[in-house]
Amino acid sequence: MTTRSCPCGLPEAYEACCGRFHSGAAAAPTAERLMRSRYCAFVRRDGAYLLRTWHPRTRPERLELDPRMRWTGLEILETGDGSAFHTAGTVTFRASYRGGSLHERSRFERVGGAWVYVDGEFLD
Repeated sequence: MTTRSCPCGLPEAYEACCGRFHSGAAAAPTAERLMRSRYCAFVRRDGAYLLRTWHPRTRPERLELDPRMRWTGLEILETGDGSAFHTAGTVTFRASYRGGSLHERSRFERVGGAWVYVDGEFLD
């Protein structure tokens, strides 16, 4: 039996990587790990996780994921703060999908000790 690496780009299997965050068994320890787990949630169409990890002040009431969207890879380009010692951080990334890519600098904050996505700025 072959174990595939997690869609977030790290070498661990999904269950040991982002799967534990998606299930609620663990919380992402850094802004980058939250970013990776959120990308993985888009790949797996886990809208509940995306909403749960969105900052309450910027979270939409609902989220509709396009079932035709095929995410193909994640590249982390830069991180700013966002470690266990910070209360805020940024992650600049490129997420590829069939037919293009999304380049964004996302902002994250801690709420109740847990990292959450605040918003993002699209980059060229």
